[in-house]
Amino acid sequence: MLEDVLKQVQDGTLSITAAKEQLATFENLGFAKVDHHRKKRQGFAEVVYGEGKTAEQIISIILTLRARNNEILVTRVAMEKAELIRNELPELIYNETARILFWKNETNTERSPEGYIAIVAAGTSDLRVAEEAAITAEVLGSKVRRFYDVGVAGIHRLLFHAEEIQNATVSVVVAGMEGALPSVVGGLVSHPVIAVPTSIGYGASFNGLSALLTMLNSCASGISVVNIDNGFGGGYNAVLIHQLAQKG
Repeated sequence: MLEDVLKQVQDGTLSITAAKEQLATFENLGFAKVDHHRKKRQGFAEVVYGEGKTAEQIISIILTLRARNNEILVTRVAMEKAELIRNELPELIYNETARILFWKNETNTERSPEGYIAIVAAGTSDLRVAEEAAITAEVLGSKVRRFYDVGVAGIHRLLFHAEEIQNATVSVVVAGMEGALPSVVGGLVSHPVIAVPTSIGYGASFNGLSALLTMLNSCASGISVVNIDNGFGGGYNAVLIHQLAQKG
């Protein structure tokens, strides 16, 4: 990119001011430095973590990002805050379950990778985290298939979908309580499994710590574990694996 910009300046088709704007790696909003270089480094634009930010701050960041990107993803946004943001930016879509605000440029012609990511959730109580993973993957350009309420307490429900899950490129497996589901899925598939522990469970689950430790101690191979309730991290990593699989 640097060579292209320098050539345009040399040819007189691009001003020095415009060249500086194109080469700028971040934009300083005072309260935030928006990373415009992230898509070039990592393939995806900066994702906004909504918790702790005001609606006004999020709006400013979105407007800055949208000027250069085809998708916007804001995680952990409470409904009241989302309503304030959508009053100013009604084109954004809010998923209440995932607590995600997002926007995609419908005129974008980039092709989605072949195949799909399986999002597997143990119980209905885990859907908040599972949907965070699913929406993240979809916004970042991957196809997703959801397999919900297939926990180990009724293992036949998981086995009913076994072939579809096995045909995925990568699975994101979300579970609370004792967190056993990723081990079961890991023993059935030949692709990577990303385990996401949730804070769902009774007292001795310690707000997800029990599920986290179970997943870290899994005897099934090919399982990686993200932090408690980190559906975004699970979905993001799944997209990276899914895209890399297409290059093979």
